[in-house]
Amino acid sequence: MGFEQSTHEAVMYRWGSGRSVLLVGVYVNDLIITSVEEREVEALQMKIFNMSDLGLLSFYLGVEVRQDASSITLRQTHYGKRILELGGMVGCNPAHTPMEERLRLSRQSTTEEVDPTHYRWLIGSLRYLVHTRPNLAFVVEFISRFMERPMLEHQLTVKRILRYVAGTLDFGLHFTKAPGTTRFVGYCDSDLTGDIDTSKSTSGTLFFLGNCLVSWQSIKQKVVALSSCEAEYIAITTAATQALWLSRLLAELLDRHVEVVGLKVGSKSTLALAKNLVFHERSKHIKIKYYFIRSYQEDGSIKAEHIPTTDQLADIVTKSLGKAKFEEMRERIGLKQITSKAEHKAKGEK
Repeated sequence: MGFEQSTHEAVMYRWGSGRSVLLVGVYVNDLIITSVEEREVEALQMKIFNMSDLGLLSFYLGVEVRQDASSITLRQTHYGKRILELGGMVGCNPAHTPMEERLRLSRQSTTEEVDPTHYRWLIGSLRYLVHTRPNLAFVVEFISRFMERPMLEHQLTVKRILRYVAGTLDFGLHFTKAPGTTRFVGYCDSDLTGDIDTSKSTSGTLFFLGNCLVSWQSIKQKVVALSSCEAEYIAITTAATQALWLSRLLAELLDRHVEVVGLKVGSKSTLALAKNLVFHERSKHIKIKYYFIRSYQEDGSIKAEHIPTTDQLADIVTKSLGKAKFEEMRERIGLKQITSKAEHKAKGEK
C-alpha cells in the first residue's frame, strides 16, 4: 500500500510527504491515525480500509484522551479506579505522596509473607498506570523488586501507593501547543546504592519535546557503581541511548534532519569524565560500553550540560521525595489535575 515501516519503532508506519504525510501507530488491531491534512485521514479510512470515523481520539488502551484547539490531555482515571477495586482500597484515606521519604526495603524482610499472585496483579496494574503517571515511575519500579517473595512490609508500601492514587485519580499529562519548540531536552539523575540488597544504584531519565514530557524511565542499574560519579555516568549513558532513539525517530517520522538533544546532568565530575579521554584511578574500571557517549558529544549529536540540584527534574524518578519537593516536581514535569466541564459542573453541584 506504499506505507513505510519505521526503522526505529516497528509499530509506526508513514505514508506520503510534507503536509500530506500520514502516520499510523499500531497495537495489535487498534490503530491511531494522524495527519496535518484531515483529507488524508479520510482517504485512508474510506477508500483504503473502508472503516468508520470515530472522530478525535478519546480513549485508547485504557488511556483517556481529551483534545481541544490548544492542548491535549492524557489520564487513566477509570483504570485507576479498577486498580483500587482490585486492591480493596475503594474509599480509603488518600496519601499526599506515594512513598515515605527515604524508605528502605529489603528482600530479607522478617515480616510475614503475603499472597504473591495478588501482589503481582497489583504491581502489573500499577506499572500500566505509569503510562500517564511519571511521578509513580520510581516507586512502582522500586516495589517491583520484591515480586518473587513479597512480604507484609512490601504490601503495606503498595497500599500507600494505592492511597496516593485514590487522592489523585484525575491527575494526568497536559500537553500544550508551543510553536517552534520541538527540540528534545533530557534530564538524567541517579541515586547511589538505592538497593540495599545488591548495593546497585537507580537511573532516572525524563525527556521533554518542547515543554511536553514524552518519555520517562526509572531503572535499577545492572552493575554496582563505586562512586556517585560512576552512578551518574552510567545514568547519562542510559539517557544518551534514549536521546538518540527519540531524536532519530522524530526526524524519520517528520522527514527532517536529526536535531541535537540537550542533556541536563547534575554532576560536574560526570561531565568532566564524559569529555576527558584520559583514564585515571576513579574511572579506569568502568566498562568500555559506558564511554560511547563521548563520541556522540564530539560529533554534536548530544550536548550535555550541568544543571543545579534544585532544577534536576529527574529527582522524581530516582528517589522518594518529601511532600513539598514531590508536589513541586510533579507540577514542573507537567502532571496536573484534569477534569472535564461535565465533571467540574458535577463537583460544583455536589
